[in-house]
Amino acid sequence: MQTSKHQLAPWAAYALVGIGSLVMLAPFYFMFVFATQSRGEIFSMPPPLFFGDDFMNNLAILTRRIPFWRNLGWSIYVGLASTALTLLFCSMGGYAFAMFEFRYKKALFGLVMGTMLLPTFMNMIPTFMIMDMLGWIDQPRALYIPGAASAFGIFLMRQFALTSIPRDLVEAARMDGCGEFGIYWRIVLPLLKPALGTLGLITFIASWNNFIGPLIVMRSPEMYTLPLALRSLQSPVDTEWGALMAGSAIATLPLIVLFVLSSRQLISGLTVGAVK
Repeated sequence: MQTSKHQLAPWAAYALVGIGSLVMLAPFYFMFVFATQSRGEIFSMPPPLFFGDDFMNNLAILTRRIPFWRNLGWSIYVGLASTALTLLFCSMGGYAFAMFEFRYKKALFGLVMGTMLLPTFMNMIPTFMIMDMLGWIDQPRALYIPGAASAFGIFLMRQFALTSIPRDLVEAARMDGCGEFGIYWRIVLPLLKPALGTLGLITFIASWNNFIGPLIVMRSPEMYTLPLALRSLQSPVDTEWGALMAGSAIATLPLIVLFVLSSRQLISGLTVGAVK
């Protein structure tokens, strides 16, 4: 009896995970299905369960209502710029907190970590006021420069540097006459590649899905990123749901491909150092 219970346990776990996966994937499946259906077919009863032939028509409506391809271009630009700056500044900050000794080091690191406790909505008004003072309203730089040195990124880089970069290696490079920037560029960055890949993936996804940031600082529809542009399609009386689903499907595809190609890298980077 006990043996049969041990045999059934893995199958029960697999069944539970399978059911949970289907529930989580169902919204994505219906988004792609509705992207190929007209508005009338979407609201028919029962709703369509298979792909239709109205995708090109929905895409035409989408590009007529909003400058979709321009919005897509801005999303790509902001995502890449945000990722590059975050990797640069967070790797520098994490390396400094891990390998250097200076006054008030623990206090400064505690202050950096304390910023993670602040709710996002508390930054909305200060962010708008600062961007307005700098003249960055309706400018893409307002979306990627303010968050270029994130507390999470600095923490991740510091923890990885502590476990993966030997202090003796850094000291040996200094004794050989290598400058601090040379040590960072030639020795530290190559050793940080797993953590850099993880942080880059997280940062790009967060930037791609960012809705509040563009809502605060963007004014022109031509400067919207995709989340804000797609939200502008909705109205109380005349929402083209087929076009909205088509835009959402196109916006989701890059993230799905990116996650499938780098999911193992993401998991390994997040769990590094967890087990010695």
